[in-house]
Amino acid sequence: MQLDGEMAERYRDFAAYAEGDSDCFVDWALGVAEDAEIHGWLAELPRLKQQPNLVFAAARLHGAAAPSPYAELRRTLLEHETAIKETIRERATQTNEVGRLATLVPVFAQVAEQSGPLSLVEVGASAGLCLFPDRYDYAWPPLGALTGSGGPTLRADASGDVPLPRSHPEVAWRGGADLNPLDVRDDEAMAWLRTLVWPEQQERRERLEQAVRIAAEDPPEIIRGDLFEALPGLVAEAGRHGTPVVFHSAVIAYLEVGERARFHDLMTGLVADGTCRWVSNEAPHVLPLVRGDLEVPVGRFVLGLDGRAVALTHGHGHAIDWL
Repeated sequence: MQLDGEMAERYRDFAAYAEGDSDCFVDWALGVAEDAEIHGWLAELPRLKQQPNLVFAAARLHGAAAPSPYAELRRTLLEHETAIKETIRERATQTNEVGRLATLVPVFAQVAEQSGPLSLVEVGASAGLCLFPDRYDYAWPPLGALTGSGGPTLRADASGDVPLPRSHPEVAWRGGADLNPLDVRDDEAMAWLRTLVWPEQQERRERLEQAVRIAAEDPPEIIRGDLFEALPGLVAEAGRHGTPVVFHSAVIAYLEVGERARFHDLMTGLVADGTCRWVSNEAPHVLPLVRGDLEVPVGRFVLGLDGRAVALTHGHGHAIDWL
């Protein structure tokens, strides 16, 4: 059995992305990258289901201890193949990392200062945890902070002329769409979100628990459905309450390449018509027209406003580098 070069590259890229955040996932990803038998195991799944985050979470759900050496992942994948693949086919990496708000809020606040109260529409909303930017405080060392919400503090190391907000954005309405919305009041669904948190990230796990409590106090309106079908109605509803802002973070990567281009065209058209504003936060290869000719380091996302790159961000919200 031979190595699949594309598969190996994908898992090596993930290892580089996980560097500094999870030694366990770095080890697991590098192990998969060099394991021809596991490449064959993965090849039986749809390409979009071969992603490391999803595979590792499903393995952990079915008994793979973490953190642990690669041998533990390999044993679990082979011994529980049927159950793990069923979970992979049924589930998605709906991480809903609320820490990303520390990188999104400067842009939200810019739009609010220009246009007044926001109506947030999240694409790929999962449980809707990122729909509450007004319920958190923020720290952007060494540049400054924003306090006064009464909620937990989210932190992103900052560089460049980040437009630090003077106040929390006012949110008039919040909603979204997802193929499989997760109910914050559903214990099983929240258990899956906890499994998606990387093994060594206790702080991130605690942040998730806080975010679930905040969202459960006022559950947002999340529609089950395809984003292309759901967006027109959501944007129309949002427009009745405030300035519609369509946003997403680490979501469009799960569309096929042609569908990503279609989404870009849809959003730039809505922006050009004055229908809504658009905040995107994706890996650099996902929306190449937003990235433009930027050189983007491994592990960084491109944060865009209305189709134009404004910052580079850490994938989980740990840093923002204003352009």
